Amino acid sequence: MRAVLVLLHRWFGLGVAVFLFISGATGAIISWDHELDAALNPTLFHANSANSANSGGVAGTPKPGLELANIVEAREPKLRVTYVMNESEPGHTSNMMIEPRLDPATGKPYELGYNQIAVDPVTAEIQGKRMWGAISLSRENLLPFLYKLHYTMHLPEVGGIELGIWLMGIIGIVWALDCFIALWLSFPNPKSWRKSFAFRWKEGGHKLNFDLHRSGGVWVWGLLLILAVTSVSMNLNNQVMTPIIKVFSTVTPTAFDTRTPVAPDKVAEPRMSREQVTRLAIEEGKRRGFEAPAGGVFYSSMFGLYGVGFFEAGNDHGDVGLGNAWLYFDAATGAPAGTRIPGTGSAGDLFIQAQFPLHSGRILGLPGRIFISFMGALVAMLSVTGVVIWMRKRKARVVQKRKVWEQSGSASPQPGGRESASLP
Repeated sequence: MRAVLVLLHRWFGLGVAVFLFISGATGAIISWDHELDAALNPTLFHANSANSANSGGVAGTPKPGLELANIVEAREPKLRVTYVMNESEPGHTSNMMIEPRLDPATGKPYELGYNQIAVDPVTAEIQGKRMWGAISLSRENLLPFLYKLHYTMHLPEVGGIELGIWLMGIIGIVWALDCFIALWLSFPNPKSWRKSFAFRWKEGGHKLNFDLHRSGGVWVWGLLLILAVTSVSMNLNNQVMTPIIKVFSTVTPTAFDTRTPVAPDKVAEPRMSREQVTRLAIEEGKRRGFEAPAGGVFYSSMFGLYGVGFFEAGNDHGDVGLGNAWLYFDAATGAPAGTRIPGTGSAGDLFIQAQFPLHSGRILGLPGRIFISFMGALVAMLSVTGVVIWMRKRKARVVQKRKVWEQSGSASPQPGGRESASLP
């Protein structure tokens, strides 16, 4: 039994090592994506009007986000604002997500070359643009590139299948299974269980490398399992996680689950405005007792949905607990289309709500983000130490086979030959 588990752990580990190293390393960085992005790209985050005021100029009064979005669309008729925050942090730009409108001449979306803009809240001038998620290591694209690399490896969509999403979801499944295998292998002898928690710091070398891999994984085993399971939940929620949860609990369909998306060249203009939907959301929020204001509005043209989130300026990520509350409305009629209210619903709903906050560490606020950044680096370390252990053992097996051949009078196997290639 143990021999089989050792073999599974070896090949599971080798199969996912590169991907987990990349995912762990990028995860350690993107825990601070907003802060690092702002440091690298001040033009996208710091309003020029605020900089002018700091230099002795007149600051002016920031406009509400909805007004800014209307001004931007009037000036740039080829684009539609799909996400805007109602208020920006003092001195910051209003970051908006956008999409192209349909070109009446061709019936196809305009080619814009960007999907995110930074707008000065005082002047309503667009002071920065970028294609969020582009494959680019340029200054303005670095953090979005790393963020998307973390969960898709930037693999393309083929035949309607998001290969990167599926790949990383399957790797999450393998990782979760391997967590149990690794735990079993880490305690081969009940009498010597203390060794599985120890680190031979003074001896160094391969002994320390082994302890870093085994004991390092044992100390944080539960957290590694959480990261693995939440990876599956976020990449393959509808395909894998929700069907499993439904075996044990009911799961409330989301506003998107009940609708069929249309192709980008088939989208219709919303009949309801952002202002109308925001008013509806504020009224419903008051009825439900929401304390946070209506902080942002997004529009999904492919689903014909508006979503209104409730949060204070600067807390659009939902930095503590299970995240922010969202209310959804039909873009044509304004009819309520669903909700996402943290802390409410069935046990299955609560489990799903907890996945991103757990994976990102935001469930515990700043301390959680610090810890997740550490865990990302640890996952990368476990991937490297595991490969080093395999390489050392493989080298030892090659040497041992050569000795056997030499002692039997046979010719020594040549590097790259059939005998060498057959070694595991």
